[in-house]
Amino acid sequence: MRRDFLIALASVCGSTLLPRIALAQQYPVKPVRIIVPATPGGTSDIFARAIALKLQESLGQPVIVEYKPGAGTNIATDYVAKSAPDGYTLLINGITLSVNPALYSNLPFNPSKDFAPIIEVAEMLNVVTVHPSVPANSMKELIQLIKKDPGKFNYGTPGVGSSGFLSAELLALKTGAKITHIAYQGNAQATTDHIGGTLQVGFVNLPVALQFVKSGKLKALAVTSAVRSPLLPDVPTVAEALGIPDYELNGWFGLLAPAKTPADIVARLHEETRKALRDPALIDIIKVAGGEVVGGSSAQFDMRIKKDAERLTEVIRLSGASAK
Repeated sequence: MRRDFLIALASVCGSTLLPRIALAQQYPVKPVRIIVPATPGGTSDIFARAIALKLQESLGQPVIVEYKPGAGTNIATDYVAKSAPDGYTLLINGITLSVNPALYSNLPFNPSKDFAPIIEVAEMLNVVTVHPSVPANSMKELIQLIKKDPGKFNYGTPGVGSSGFLSAELLALKTGAKITHIAYQGNAQATTDHIGGTLQVGFVNLPVALQFVKSGKLKALAVTSAVRSPLLPDVPTVAEALGIPDYELNGWFGLLAPAKTPADIVARLHEETRKALRDPALIDIIKVAGGEVVGGSSAQFDMRIKKDAERLTEVIRLSGASAK
């Protein structure tokens, strides 16, 4: 009788697993969606559309980009977290995924539990810039000016939790030089105001900063990455310029699926996206948009999310920042 029971139990378990196994083997059989947590035209949108074009070639199904902006990327993130874990609804998101739990109370999702990281798409660095009217030609001179006249200097970003905001807050914690933050709806107006001198200081995405630095409309003092950029080889890192060995702040974007998505489907999406990120045309699109292709394994991306969450949560806590 015990043998009959075990056979029956095995049969039930097998029938339960079969649909999931079949799903992974047949995937995809319908269009796949990539949810963008911002409005069209932004960095995440550019990356998503470029990846979608390559994925639909390799997957053999349409890959559609949809937009769900708002609440510091939380609307889109929550939507995907609660979507069916079948590989047909994906999320592209950035560093806000790591820091939003520290900025928002009572989030309806848990970034560390509700997602299956697929692959890190790209990394992005910022350039610390000043308007030509600011009498500073180095980071040390800028820090001295800020400390001498607290409250005089300001900068703008798309909001609390953005890589520009985090770069400035980390700098303030390391140096004691606090710069007033002004939140904008997007990078475009903030950049316009910086060029016009309304914002004296900027933490500007590299490709955007590059054109204005070369034209003399902005002065580049340092880059926020751990190493110098080949696009601005004469501009030091913040760590070099100020002797702060542990200063580094790079933004990033990656692709994720809802938690409990079958491992075979996550592996398929990882492999196809990894191949896409090797395509020269896609690499060019990412570079023009300000990123450097990362790739790597799903485990490495998961580690990046958790590592940034740990260190940047402390930055936010010490800075007293919060999202209203």
